[in-house]
Amino acid sequence: MEIGTILKGLQDPMGIPFYPIVFQILLVLTFALHIMFVNFTLGTSFLSVYGYLKGGENWRRLSKSLVRATTLNISMAMLLGVAPLLFVQVIYDPFWYTSNTLSAAWVIGFILIMMLGYSLTYVFYLKRDSRGSGFALFGIIAFALFLLSGIIMHALGYQSLLPEKWLNWYLKGDAINPSGMALHAFQLPRFLHFIIPSFAMTGIFLMLYAWYFKDRADFEKDYIEWVGRLGAKMAFLFTAIQAIVGFWWLFSLPLEFNFFTNPFFLIGAGLGVGLLLLLYLAQKEPVKYAVPSILGAFLTILGMSLAREVLRIKYVDRFNYSIFDYQVNVDWGSTLLFLATFVMGLIIIFYLLSVAYRSGKVEGQFEASPSMHKLGRISIALLLIWIVIVAGLGVIISIKNYLA
Repeated sequence: MEIGTILKGLQDPMGIPFYPIVFQILLVLTFALHIMFVNFTLGTSFLSVYGYLKGGENWRRLSKSLVRATTLNISMAMLLGVAPLLFVQVIYDPFWYTSNTLSAAWVIGFILIMMLGYSLTYVFYLKRDSRGSGFALFGIIAFALFLLSGIIMHALGYQSLLPEKWLNWYLKGDAINPSGMALHAFQLPRFLHFIIPSFAMTGIFLMLYAWYFKDRADFEKDYIEWVGRLGAKMAFLFTAIQAIVGFWWLFSLPLEFNFFTNPFFLIGAGLGVGLLLLLYLAQKEPVKYAVPSILGAFLTILGMSLAREVLRIKYVDRFNYSIFDYQVNVDWGSTLLFLATFVMGLIIIFYLLSVAYRSGKVEGQFEASPSMHKLGRISIALLLIWIVIVAGLGVIISIKNYLA
């Protein structure tokens, strides 16, 4: 039996509840947001430990800020990672679930690894004022665990693109291997293409840090300038390295893809070149270019996310598989509930980020404005309404299934 036929047989027989192009667009957008905070997490985690060990007044002060930022970045990365994972499961379910089954132990372990890394980050955060380098071990282990999590997700994603190898991974000689203990595929340039930007994005994060605190009376001008220059140098250097790694990955792709002439790749590459030029200009005035740099970085990540999805289409097209051939059984109820949940989530995240942004702009205790109190009440009300609706639907459906 052909692989393409098997893949179609593995699809959910109920089809999908809405048009696949909608899920695909949301997949590209939410993955870009997710990977940006993944980059922030890895970069700030590493730099917080580096600054703690390096010592010196500026580095220690920056380390304290970065380890606190890491806790927020982890939360945002995990929160924003749910959506693209769900979209992949909906439109690429034969690929994703098979890859997960082949490495099931690592899939389960991923959750535990992230929990442990998160916990150790908080320990390092609470001990950030302690003397001696021993407490840095918590931060070092946390960073190593986050890196391991990246390796796991890279392997699962890459394995899903290679269905022609699945049987060989499952069979060892004449015996089957159902343990799920192995990660079967790893491609170094592809992995580095997701990891190197962590340090470039953290450089931009430092530029934003300098821009954000420049008007605070308790932040000395010399310190702000030092952070801004450090961030601009990091951002430019690692963006340049990322460009090299990107071309390494490009030429490691199957030749039949001819991806270096693909218009979506060219768009992503063009945005990357534009970002590199912007960061070059930022070397003299990092604070001035902080906001344009983060906007340029997000557009570049979004362009790369789109190119990545086009590349995935080319991988699955080898087996005559297309998400647009999926049986569509439009379910307006579940689709509208999902979209309402998505919008509600954006409102709540906006509220939380607004509070974090405004509270850090003032020295001492933060007093929320009436408009912020109103937005907070709206966020809580939306969350309560959502809980009532979802729980109510669950009870109704359970009763109907029981009586059927």
